[in-house]
Amino acid sequence: MNFQAIKSIYIFEMARFFRTLMQSFISPVISTSLYFVVFGTAIGSRIESVEGVGYGAFIVPGLIMLSVMTQATSNASFGIYFPKFIGTIYELLSAPVSFFEITVGYVGAAATKAMFIGLVILATSFLFVDFTIEHPIAMIAFLTLTCLSFSLLGFIIGIWAGNFEQLQLIPLLIITPLVFLGGSFYSVTMLPPIWQTITMFNPVVYLISGFRWSFFGTADVSIGLSLFAIGLFTCICLGIIAWIFRTGWRIRQ
Repeated sequence: MNFQAIKSIYIFEMARFFRTLMQSFISPVISTSLYFVVFGTAIGSRIESVEGVGYGAFIVPGLIMLSVMTQATSNASFGIYFPKFIGTIYELLSAPVSFFEITVGYVGAAATKAMFIGLVILATSFLFVDFTIEHPIAMIAFLTLTCLSFSLLGFIIGIWAGNFEQLQLIPLLIITPLVFLGGSFYSVTMLPPIWQTITMFNPVVYLISGFRWSFFGTADVSIGLSLFAIGLFTCICLGIIAWIFRTGWRIRQ
């Protein structure tokens, strides 16, 4: 394995992130603060607790997942799309670097950025509400897997996109609505039975449920099912990326 190639891609992508560090740092802090003001104060004053957890604390895992999923997808998609847009992707493809090493470099950097954003939002949450993370190791594991899987998805989107509009299409029109409808700010058990059944077809439900369990020990679905869902999603993304590099789809055009 060409570790030098992976390191070079990773450092290049992280350097782009650190050039806008203040923007990357301040934006999630402000967004999280606004969510707490709107949901935690306005709605939280009407809903005291959900499943024995204060509403302000209950929405913390959902807020983190919302930002992590969108940031991981956006960072990874832009990271691979921009070289394709300016033509430098062909230099990378002609170098002695395998598709696996290219994927590890770009996806690893995007996942690291998303992890940083998630931890920043977690730290900001402590300024508004008091809560204890019951399973910190499981929390880090779920956060890492989510960052990795959605970075893989973003990598696929970046290769698929033909312009900057398409680059934002899936994150804005599909991922964000799925997160909002996946129990980010409410428990699935609060819905009518028919909507509970429909909601279970939303794959984001399993990620948010497992992540919330790591915080409070409560979940809408079993932890085993959550782990299976995120593992299956990751494997599907890896399979699609392997097929893309094997066939040259959307790359060698």
